[in-house]
Amino acid sequence: MTVRIERVVDVPAPPEAVWNFIADPASRAGAISVVEDFTVGADGAATWHLSLPIPLIDRTVAVETEETVREAPERVEFVGRSRVMRVVGEHLLEATDGGTRLTNRFVVDGRIPGVERYFRKHMDEELQNLENALARDLGVTL
Repeated sequence: MTVRIERVVDVPAPPEAVWNFIADPASRAGAISVVEDFTVGADGAATWHLSLPIPLIDRTVAVETEETVREAPERVEFVGRSRVMRVVGEHLLEATDGGTRLTNRFVVDGRIPGVERYFRKHMDEELQNLENALARDLGVTL
């Protein structure tokens, strides 16, 4: 089973400012609670080390991520692959009168039992973490 989630938030900041945060692999990784550590290569590819509270996983899981679409300052999409899951993330930015409408979409395909259940239960919280980190970075209230 696949987990899909989408959240839309209006950000009182221009698209370029939102882009600077959301298009940065380190900013995205640092906002997710289950990311224990991460490295970002010169090409923007990143490795996220996840600590998932799932019985079949007794150590961190390395998720190799790479951007598949980068259209500044409107859209960035990435795919992450590991032995336990595949994740696709997409961030769409649209200019509004008051700033930027940010649409976040994620699709998680688990490869072992418990992964999809975990993300179905916690993905909304993780997107809230991302929005909170964005707000802190921009010095705004969402």
